[in-house]
Amino acid sequence: MLLQEKDNSGGVNTLSKADGTFVLLTASPGVYSVSAKKSGWRDGVTDFMTLSAGQKKHVELILESSGSSSAAMEFDDKPNFTVAGITDRANAGGHGSDVSLRTSEALAKDTLGLKSSAPDGVSSRAPNAGANAREAREVEDKLRSALAKAPDSFEANYQLGEFYLASERHREAIPLLEAAYRIDPGNHANAYDLALAYRANGDLPRASEQVRKILAIKDGADEHRLLGDLEERLGDPLEAVREFEQAVRMDPSEPNYFEWGTELLLHGAVRPSVEVFTRASATHPRSSRMLVGLGAALYASGAFEAAARRLCEASDLKPADPTPYLYLGKMEKASPTPLPCSEQKLARFAAEQPENALANYYYAMTLWKREKGSENSAALHHAEALLEKAVVIDPKLGEAYLQLGVLYSGRDAFEPAIHAYEKAVEVSPQLGEAHYRLALAYKRKGEEAKSRQEFQLYEQTEKTETAEIERQRRELQHFLVILKDQPVTATPH
Repeated sequence: MLLQEKDNSGGVNTLSKADGTFVLLTASPGVYSVSAKKSGWRDGVTDFMTLSAGQKKHVELILESSGSSSAAMEFDDKPNFTVAGITDRANAGGHGSDVSLRTSEALAKDTLGLKSSAPDGVSSRAPNAGANAREAREVEDKLRSALAKAPDSFEANYQLGEFYLASERHREAIPLLEAAYRIDPGNHANAYDLALAYRANGDLPRASEQVRKILAIKDGADEHRLLGDLEERLGDPLEAVREFEQAVRMDPSEPNYFEWGTELLLHGAVRPSVEVFTRASATHPRSSRMLVGLGAALYASGAFEAAARRLCEASDLKPADPTPYLYLGKMEKASPTPLPCSEQKLARFAAEQPENALANYYYAMTLWKREKGSENSAALHHAEALLEKAVVIDPKLGEAYLQLGVLYSGRDAFEPAIHAYEKAVEVSPQLGEAHYRLALAYKRKGEEAKSRQEFQLYEQTEKTETAEIERQRRELQHFLVILKDQPVTATPH
């Protein structure tokens, strides 16, 4: 381990303990970075950080294997955990402050949304719906004509049903695919498409039954992944996570890994989700969403700086994809101190997507956080301009109005601050902090009646939000996890 000053004028070396922990001491304040080396592993290094006299700083470094595929999970081996059951919901705990917990829960739900909603199982032989409505009608007319001539033809029913499925006309697809299934129940592509059509139409029990029929004939990874998705939607996450694990064992593909890691994260198995996403990222190093999932899992585990680095890496893989930046922005907003690499990446987000309101908002937040206390700095004026641009792009972005109010209040511009807070509560009535700050501003101005009203609205919105969050937490089933060489534990979320 090496603690190195930015100008290379001095450094401190030490060896880590057997468990990987280490302590580095410096005699003087300055700007430092920490690096770690280990034979057979890539070096790890932090961004430069400013340390004041007597300041303590927690640093986490994750070293990656220098081998190309040796870090991937070999499924002749077993993972370092077993999902053994479901915990008592009343015992579901949390990590860190409530702000961090709420952020990690929101990121877990966001990660669930990254799963592909496209009908990826539809055969590549599906007729193209056409570049426009006229071409689509021509294809449909041709297929309908073929079916009219041969109503008992497997191919005619299948082709038209598959056309409707690919065109997202699921209700029309189902009777055609069912007819084709009755004619030839052994045709795997049609049987699978029928399951997809049931799922898309919201008939989850029939979709699950259909997949199980397929699995009785052919045991495939895609079928296990689809069955896992259906069991999660049907309210049986324990069965779902086992299906996702089986899919990875049969085929450690990017979609299979992502489904497994996301299911673990969603149901509070944080350490297992970190393990799965870490190994999956090594197996699929070009997958941006795998790094996003790993970032969300690391954040839930309390490794905030490591989480931010994974999001920064994901943004480098796909600079035009807003997803990693949005995760990074949410993490940055919840963090009391700036996160490594976030300012640089969010600056790129705002520069490359200038008409994205959230890009402007999140970059403004990083500038404000860095310059808090020096209320007239150029960076804060830049942040103000970004926030003003954000509300022009999206006049319903209440959080941007709220932050404008905070900036104005910081330089004692109370009238503009009140106007900004009023706009915030107008477009986002559920934004409790905006009501609270507006109440304080009214009180300072001497408008006691308005102040009392806003305090009441603040208490009401906070009570409503807290009750809703607690309801969601009670309803979410948490996995009971057995970690290798450890007793049964309810993995905290």
